[in-house]
Amino acid sequence: MKIKKVLNIGYYFILAILIFLIILFVGSVLPIPGNYKLMTVLSGSMSPAIKVGSIVAVKPADSYKIGDIITFKLSPSAKTPTTHRIVEMEVAEGTPIYITKGDANDSPDVNKVYQKHIIGKVIVKIPLLGYAMDFVKKPIGFALVIIIPATLVVLDEIRKIIKEVKKKKQKKELGTRNTNIEDE
Repeated sequence: MKIKKVLNIGYYFILAILIFLIILFVGSVLPIPGNYKLMTVLSGSMSPAIKVGSIVAVKPADSYKIGDIITFKLSPSAKTPTTHRIVEMEVAEGTPIYITKGDANDSPDVNKVYQKHIIGKVIVKIPLLGYAMDFVKKPIGFALVIIIPATLVVLDEIRKIIKEVKKKKQKKELGTRNTNIEDE
């Protein structure tokens, strides 16, 4: 009895972790209400403020100021966005232009960042969780974390349904036998 209870607790614990990873995966792929985006930090340029492998939640803001950590893409074709801190700000023809720098870098970034390049301001950072999110995005991770567990859950439910159907069938057969015995 105790082993079954421990196994049930383990099963639900693993299921909870898998559901959490699925939510992370979905949150990183699909838009989140409120225009939030989840992104993984891939380099150490923002250490120690944001470590490699962290997840950052980014949300667009109406304006940005010196000291804000922002995520931006300098061109739509850029594969990976950058997350750096605003260290200077200029205004040209009423348009703000931001100079950014990674906290671990010695000098500011060469390219200036315009409002149109900014994805949003970093609102939340969660260390190490990005490794899990990136793993789930890869085919092997997707299979291990989503497809295989989902298949196991479905198979377990099918097994339970078959067991219940057999029980009801046996009860029905016993009821029929008892009725036949009483009739004789």
